Amino acid sequence: MRALVIDDSRTMRRIVSRLLQDLGYTTDEAADGAEAIALLEADNDYDLACVDWNMPVVDGLTFVYAVRQRREWRRITLMMVTTESEHEQIVRALAAGAHEYLIKPFTPDALRGKLDLLGLLPARENA
Repeated sequence: MRALVIDDSRTMRRIVSRLLQDLGYTTDEAADGAEAIALLEADNDYDLACVDWNMPVVDGLTFVYAVRQRREWRRITLMMVTTESEHEQIVRALAAGAHEYLIKPFTPDALRGKLDLLGLLPARENA
């Protein structure tokens, strides 16, 4: 399975990528929504995108809207991974097309739990 990790913090990208790799994912990283859109235009074979909200250039919510507008990208599961914890923000992200929402800081088990809920644990994890 493939995941795209989108966050303007290099450290956070590496943390999320490592956790996903430990679960069996192959990951790519983008520093903002615009970079992520360029990666999707080149190769949209991703199962999951973990998206930060607050980023320069193209923020996470705008990225979610952009992905949901493109038919060829609609099968990608979008999970917000962000510090935005207000109920209104969560509702906005889910209404825009995000499938799940994980608030930073989080534990590896919390990420795994969200992926399990979404049915996106690689086969070896479900064994």
